[in-house]
Amino acid sequence: MPGDVEGIVSLTRGSALIAHSARSDVGRVRAVNEDSFLAEAPVYLVADGMGGHARGDAASQAVVDTFRRHLEPGVPPTPEQVLDAIHTSNDAVRALSDEGEEGTAVAGTTLAGVVLVDTGDGVGFHWMVFNIGDSRVYAWDGRTLDQLSVDHSAVQELVDAGLISPDDAERHPDRNVITRALGADEVVDPDIWLIPAAGRQMFLVCSDGLTKELDDERVASILAGDAVHAAGMAGELVDAAIEHGGRDNVSVVVVESTIGAGDDDDSDATRDRGDGSVETTRPRGEGGADG
Repeated sequence: MPGDVEGIVSLTRGSALIAHSARSDVGRVRAVNEDSFLAEAPVYLVADGMGGHARGDAASQAVVDTFRRHLEPGVPPTPEQVLDAIHTSNDAVRALSDEGEEGTAVAGTTLAGVVLVDTGDGVGFHWMVFNIGDSRVYAWDGRTLDQLSVDHSAVQELVDAGLISPDDAERHPDRNVITRALGADEVVDPDIWLIPAAGRQMFLVCSDGLTKELDDERVASILAGDAVHAAGMAGELVDAAIEHGGRDNVSVVVVESTIGAGDDDDSDATRDRGDGSVETTRPRGEGGADG
């Protein structure tokens, strides 16, 4: 597709061909783009600096810089190395907080991403999905858009408790309140999922500037189409969000991988969240409980 960047990651047996497109835009309303992204095989992430907080743009960029320092390009890290990058990012963001006459101005950012990791011990390679805050990770199998991450937000807690519906959450006055962020606390608690890397897989990583403008049905229809934008599928999605209003910064990374060495390349295969292909560290109902 136009705008896609391809990279090859060597594996113990065979290799992974990974193509991605990425784009970030300030939108139509904001004066500063506080989003940052990293799209360098095998690491793909989006960080959304918290609007209204001190140095949101610097906070999100600190995450990108930390991941670049911690993880070697082209080499699948271990899950422990990714977790170390997340915790070190939290320290880096907290270091940006300023003491002033009105108290501490807290820098903060969300984080969501996917990294191809080596789980070792003959287990094989997995896509490690992680999030903190309300930036999201989706899986796309050509027919179904599946949200893998769970928002750490006030409205998600209400949805999980059965007090409001997902549609109500989109209009709720607390819809922009997140309950976890990098920089907010001394210790950060990310949610983690491990998905076996096999065959052809596609992921969408985005800030809430996309999901607050486009519903899942609209996102899926764009992913199902042909990308003609110079920035590939990510460009198509960002443009659609801006055309719908662009009330926030919008950042999108679209990743498509093909794992070689004898894996079945079945583009029609589907992955249901309940079929055992996803190993989660946290049940859905427990997300976003601590601030």
